[in-house]
Amino acid sequence: MANVHSPGHRALRRGRQSLPNGGYLLTTTTWQRRAVFADFLLAAAACRAFTAATPPDARLLAWVLMPDHVHWLMQLGSATSLADTVSRMKACAARAVNDQRQHRVPVWSRSYHDHALRKDDDLHAVARYLVANPLRAGLVTRLGDYPFWDAIWL
Repeated sequence: MANVHSPGHRALRRGRQSLPNGGYLLTTTTWQRRAVFADFLLAAAACRAFTAATPPDARLLAWVLMPDHVHWLMQLGSATSLADTVSRMKACAARAVNDQRQHRVPVWSRSYHDHALRKDDDLHAVARYLVANPLRAGLVTRLGDYPFWDAIWL
């Protein structure tokens, strides 16, 4: 397969650090920004996979699955790197989605965006902002009407 990344893609990864026990806000998009998760059954399959895919020493604090991307608020453990965690989450969800639709096609883009949280970041505020994505996107008028999100504080 040809390299589909822009020339700056490798440079973005070069400075990426994985801090043990660090908090991260992670975002990844679907392959070619397709609205894969507009399909309820595919979205439900991916959501079930997120919990199962979380490394044992990491914590999935909050997440929201949008039609063409996902946001995860995670605290890494001491043994699993950021890249390995994201790879595991994406692979497990892709497997679940492809099992649901009974054929194999790419689900996720190869890249992801990460934002390392500072110690003084308010995790509750970050989680509230994250799970409010469906409201801001106009998908629902009440957060309770959107089924594809979770936070450990609920």
